[in-house]
This record gives sequence, C-alpha cells and structure tokens, in this order.
Amino acid sequence: MNRKIIHLDMDAFFAAVEQRDSAELKGKPVIVGGPPGSRGVVAASSYEARKFGIYSAMPSSRAYQLCPQAIFVRPRFSAYKQVSEEIHKIFKQYTDIIEPLSLDEAYLDVTDVDRCEHSASLMAKEIRSKIFKGLQLTASAGISYNKFLAKLGSDQNKPDGQFVIRPGEAEHYLHDLPIDRFYGVGKVTEARMKSFDIHTGGDLKKKSLLQLQKIVGNSAEYYFDIARGIDHRPVSNKRSRKSLGSETTFQKDISNVNEMLQQLFSLLDEVLASLLQRELLAYTLTLKVKYADFTQVTRSHTDDGIISIREKAMALIPALLDKTEAGTKSVRLLGISFSHLLNSKDYTNHQLPLF
Repeated sequence: MNRKIIHLDMDAFFAAVEQRDSAELKGKPVIVGGPPGSRGVVAASSYEARKFGIYSAMPSSRAYQLCPQAIFVRPRFSAYKQVSEEIHKIFKQYTDIIEPLSLDEAYLDVTDVDRCEHSASLMAKEIRSKIFKGLQLTASAGISYNKFLAKLGSDQNKPDGQFVIRPGEAEHYLHDLPIDRFYGVGKVTEARMKSFDIHTGGDLKKKSLLQLQKIVGNSAEYYFDIARGIDHRPVSNKRSRKSLGSETTFQKDISNVNEMLQQLFSLLDEVLASLLQRELLAYTLTLKVKYADFTQVTRSHTDDGIISIREKAMALIPALLDKTEAGTKSVRLLGISFSHLLNSKDYTNHQLPLF
C-alpha cells in the first residue's frame, strides 16, 4: 500500500509520431500498417481513425472498408524507437526503476523519489508536460500503489489525461468495471468468465478461489487478488526476454509445402542471427501457422540440450510442419520463435534448467 507506481502510455504512439512529422497528416484519420490492397494489418491508428472502429491487428483491407478516406502509412520503426529513447531519458530524470512494456509504455516506481513534494500524481503530470513540450506528443498516466491498478488508470482518461487510484479506493473502482477492462483478460477468458456470469469486477470478487480454479485454472489466484486490488509484482528494470521470433504474412496464400519450408528456413536464419547478436541460446523451438481462414496453430519442441543450432532446428521444422494441416489447407502466415532462453555466458552444461 506504500508503493507509488506510475504507468505511462503514449497516445496512439506510431500514428501520433507520423502526424507530428508530416503536417498534412494532422487531424486526419491515419493508419500505420500495410496498404489496403495488401495482406497487411493495422499496427496503429490515430484517434481520428479509431472513431470508425479501426483497431490494431485489424486487416488493412477491413480498415479501408470502414474508412476509405484514411491515409495509410508504412511503419517507421527506427523513428519510433528513437522517440522512445527520448521519452525514457525523461523517465530517468525521476527514477532508475523503469520497466518498459513496449516502445510506448512503461511502469515507473517513484516510491522513494524526492521530487514534486513526493507526489506521484504531480510527477506524472510533470513527465507528461515534458514529453509534450520536448517531443510534441501526448501521454496518459495511471497512478496507484500497484502495477495492475496503475495500468487501469492510464486508460481511464485517454488521451492526454491521468487518473489516480488511491489505497482504499480500489475495490469501489473495480466493482462496476467491465471484466474485459481487467489486464490479462483476453477474448477467450472474457467469454469463459461471462459464461459463469462474471461481467464486472464485483462479479469476479464474489467467486471463491475454488470456484475460480474451475473457471480459469492456474490463473485463479491472480484473478482472485486483482478483484481485490492486490498485486505484489515489483516494477523490474531487469526484465529478461522470454522468447525471440519472426513471422511473415504472404501476399497470396501458399499451399506448397516445399515453399513453406523455404520460407521457414529463411525465418530461422533471421531469428538465429538475432539470438547470436544478443548472446542467447534456446531450448524450445515453436512453429506458427495461420491458415487462409485466419485460424492458427503452434507446434513446439523442447530439447534437453540447446536447440538453437541451425542443423538441429532445420531437422525439426519439417516434422513440426507435418503436425499441422499445412498443405491440406492454404497458409497466409508462417512464424518461427525460440523460447526458454539462456545467456550463452551462463551456459555450462546441456541439461534443461527448471523453468
């Protein structure tokens, strides 16, 4: 209850950077992603575009149908990364305990920061002001005593606003909050909870731990706690990468297995190069297949020894692909990723660590 945590979230970040850098885009519905005639998806959309029901990961073709007047812009990830670095320089004026979630959002632990009369709310306001003055971009902030509540707060008064949830206010705030607003509740979990008459935080709180175990399995304790505003997770500036991968969406669906294998081997080389650059090794290889009807599957293999060796991975990929319906069904996307990562400097034997 004594912690002071800020969650900073940039408003429509990619699209906002594009509007800032191109005067002709200001005030217009902007979509960052693949062009409407491609197989691409929406990476981000401006608030002007969101009014038409456009959201991230929506197929670009669908976004065009909803808003034909939208301006489609190719992503410039190097530009977004550079801006993100500038934002983090502002964060570091306040604290070194920063946990980035992505280029455009992060948690800051300001519990022991001797600034702004020790007020986390004033610090958040000051940080947002510096971002606007220095970078001409707006950010929203949530302030509370744990990460879960701080993240909820940053979404409350978007865009360009902030919201604080103080100790003693959480359960009242959560009581009528729709269950899909709870961090960690995706569409599948939302549907399952609603099938058990859990529609709000108040409904979730009524369920016992035993009941929740039957509904959400191993995640029961997490949901039991957050319904009561409890989250003991620390803000960690030592986050370790859990996986590394790459995927590609084809301009036209493919059905030839040999062509799929060539694409997968190319992705494999790309990911192996990234692992090498980061001095990482892996024990698990995962293959991802998205079919033409947008359904998708993953197939994984975990080994006792290091699996991120080209010859070893190449030998496994055909077997993993054979466990899918690729070839029988046309494929629009393929992906390769490695997980159960280990720093190569820490690797001393070929035994699988206890994850």
